[in-house]
Amino acid sequence: MSAFGGMGTIELCAGLKQLKEEHPPLLSQLDGLLSTVVKIENEENIIESFKELTDRTRSFIADLGPHSDREEGVLFEMMGEYIGRHSGPIAVMEYEHDRAKTLIGTYLTRTAEESAEFSEAEIRELAAMIKEAYYTLTEHFAKEENVLFPMAQRMLSEEEKAELHRRIREI
Repeated sequence: MSAFGGMGTIELCAGLKQLKEEHPPLLSQLDGLLSTVVKIENEENIIESFKELTDRTRSFIADLGPHSDREEGVLFEMMGEYIGRHSGPIAVMEYEHDRAKTLIGTYLTRTAEESAEFSEAEIRELAAMIKEAYYTLTEHFAKEENVLFPMAQRMLSEEEKAELHRRIREI
């Protein structure tokens, strides 16, 4: 991983710092999702826990969306000019975004109808999707903070860093 620029601490520019600072609130929400999934796994008030999980998931995806848009539409695009987007770190990052969004999107599509009734097995299956999204995103954020952001800090010119900050503030 050190070949991608991870080793040591590095002072991030304003745009990268903003992206990194958006992670803790998202991680806190992810922790809430996981704790609710665990309630379902432990068969604690499954129906109530499932409703709570659905509400938390809706809230989380609403907050994740703009962050994801800033990364994919600005940072990944800018870095892709240097290292490409079809293989390597950016391709991995985009795959992880897509995987998490697919899991959460499938969950939300299946739970969209308020009156829908689910068996306990279906609830556990749906909760497992959110658990997988949790692990995908927590690992993803760590890779961004330890590898991708330091790499971008080293790679982008001062003008590009200013453009990054300007463009992500518009989203």
